[in-house]
Amino acid sequence: MNTIILTMLLAIPILGGLLVLFLKDEQKKLIRWFGLIVSLITFFISLIALQKFDSANPNFQLIHQIIWIKSLNISYLVGVDGISLILVLLTTFLTPLTFLSTWKAIDKKLKMFTFSMLLLEAGMIGVFISLDVFLFYIFWEMMLIPMYFIIGIWGGERRIYAAVKFFIFTMFGSLLMLVAIIWLAVYSSGMNGIFTTNLIELYKISPTIPMQIQSWMFGAFFLSFAIKVPLFPLHTWLPDAHVEAPTAGSVILAGVLLKMGTYGLVRFCLPLFPQAAVNYAPIISVFAVIGVIYGALVSMVQTDMKKLVAYSSVSHLGFVVLGIFAMTVESVQGAVIQMVNHGLSTGALFLLVGVVYERTHKREIAFYGGIAKLVPLFSTALMIAMLSSVGLPGLNGFIGEFLILIGSFKSPVLNSFWFTAFAATGVIFAAVYLLWMYQRVVFGKVTNPVLEKELTDLNKREFVVLIPIFIFIVWIGIYPSTFLNLTEPSVKNILQQISQTTVNFLK
Repeated sequence: MNTIILTMLLAIPILGGLLVLFLKDEQKKLIRWFGLIVSLITFFISLIALQKFDSANPNFQLIHQIIWIKSLNISYLVGVDGISLILVLLTTFLTPLTFLSTWKAIDKKLKMFTFSMLLLEAGMIGVFISLDVFLFYIFWEMMLIPMYFIIGIWGGERRIYAAVKFFIFTMFGSLLMLVAIIWLAVYSSGMNGIFTTNLIELYKISPTIPMQIQSWMFGAFFLSFAIKVPLFPLHTWLPDAHVEAPTAGSVILAGVLLKMGTYGLVRFCLPLFPQAAVNYAPIISVFAVIGVIYGALVSMVQTDMKKLVAYSSVSHLGFVVLGIFAMTVESVQGAVIQMVNHGLSTGALFLLVGVVYERTHKREIAFYGGIAKLVPLFSTALMIAMLSSVGLPGLNGFIGEFLILIGSFKSPVLNSFWFTAFAATGVIFAAVYLLWMYQRVVFGKVTNPVLEKELTDLNKREFVVLIPIFIFIVWIGIYPSTFLNLTEPSVKNILQQISQTTVNFLK
């Protein structure tokens, strides 16, 4: 069971996606239930994987290997450590909630939508569990196709433009990464006589790669991941994709897809190219801090709620990149937990914007006002999600940002408190744009008579979607050790790999 559990995690959404194609288009209720049940089974299997995972062991576990292309020594090799497991759990947790959130909103080509969502889930899980860089690349490209269709078919007015832009940006970065993967495998054959794409084997030879070659390889991997994050100034595809995507697409895009970029930085850029990572960390951190401030300032001037939340992602993911390249245990731990936090809080914000958009077909802040009197439950839910995103102590966002700022402040790699000082302003700016948005939408008098006719409060289905997210928002905020203990040994292991080949900065 231990060896095939991750393969089952991959196979079930793929098989479910293929089976749904055999259902008739008219069987909409059956298609909806089928997609939801398959995603819930996948979530249940991920919980079994968590139960079988030894959190004290920093190494990869639940490994399953099958020789795939023997002549090139390429294997189907999957496994998880604490970092990848927590992101797999985030993926399998959010997917059934997105199915529920679109129960009424998606009606056209429902069968294709369900197929795309299940295939997307399999692609995302594959990215997090792949321990062969060639296999990782296949899943990295695989998830691009369903997301392209989700935006392009079920999106807003400018959906084609947004989908093409998303595809071109990601594809450009991916091709550079493919070149670096081939180069890395060829280099390994020169070192030990074996062409390999096995990540565990590549970790062993990474300290021997000369700095000049390491820099080029690091640059190719980093650019691919930075586009996906997205890191300033490579972020321009994100607002368009978020705004035009349907609610389910926005939740998965913010909740999981962006984390594939930051996960790639932790899993590949740091341990494979440690000297280059340490060398370029201050420059990358400058762009991360610019992203924190720029994303917050641009959010302040948005008139569209969905665009405001989209730009807030640029700011929040800037924090995550800063934490990764500060390379202390606290900062990387903070970055990993902040990946989860952002998925929960921003996912909840997109769900709530989707709720009012379904009713009024308007997202402009000026259209609303005084809705607390009309929809008190919705207003309360929006307040919790907003305060979580702000980083209020007692909710999840505070823990991640606090750890990142502490770790960055004491980082020997960055060696300057200015990174922390400027990044901290992002917390203040986040409070400004989110509280201001909340005040304009929720408080005051109801000035728009249309709202009294069209706006209704949260229904039972929407409650079922939001309550699990809010439980984790409070849980992580009050007792983060549950999640930090899962990732700490893996984080320390990665930093130890770096410290062995560079200056001993691990504290």
